[in-house]
Amino acid sequence: MKRNTSDHTIKNYLDYLEDAYLFMGAKRYDVKGKRYFENTQKYYSMDLGLRNAKLNFRLQEKSHLMENMIYLELVRRGYSVDVGVVEVTRVKDGKKKQSQYEIDFVVNTGQEKIYIQSALNVDTEEKKDQETFSLKNSGDLFRKIVIVDGNTKQWTDENGIVYIGVIPFLLEESSLGF
Repeated sequence: MKRNTSDHTIKNYLDYLEDAYLFMGAKRYDVKGKRYFENTQKYYSMDLGLRNAKLNFRLQEKSHLMENMIYLELVRRGYSVDVGVVEVTRVKDGKKKQSQYEIDFVVNTGQEKIYIQSALNVDTEEKKDQETFSLKNSGDLFRKIVIVDGNTKQWTDENGIVYIGVIPFLLEESSLGF
C-alpha cells in the first residue's frame, strides 16, 4: 500500500523521536555565510546500543558510529554543536562549479568556534587531504581538529590542524583546548 506523506508529517515524526530522546538533531550551519540553513538537520542516535539492536547489529559502519559517539560526547560536555557546510567554487573544464562540503561538527563555546572532523584514519596524503578539505576552505582562523580512530597522541600539521585519537579525546575533558 502506497501512501503520500507530507513534509509536515515527517517533521512531526522527527520531533516525536527527539522528544522521546531517541534522536537529536544538529542544525546545518553555513560557515562562510554565517547563517543556519532552514529545515535541514542531521540526526544522531542518542543510544548507540538501541540503534545497533534495531538494525540487528548488521550495520556496524565504524566511521558512522565514531561520528555519532563524538557528537554525543560534545553535547554531554555542554557544547552547542552544529554541522558545518562550506561552499567551494571550483573551475573544471573552464566552467565554474559550486559544491558543498561538510564539516562534521561546529562546536560553539560562546566566544569562539572549533571545527571538528571525524575520520577513521588519515594514513595517506590523499585521505588526509580529503578529510581536511572542508576545514582548509572554511575561510577563517578558528581552531580545526581531526579526531581519528585509536589512541593517537595529539599533533599538529603544517596547516595548524590538530589531530587526536578518539580515545584521548574521550578520556581528557581538556582535549579541545579549554
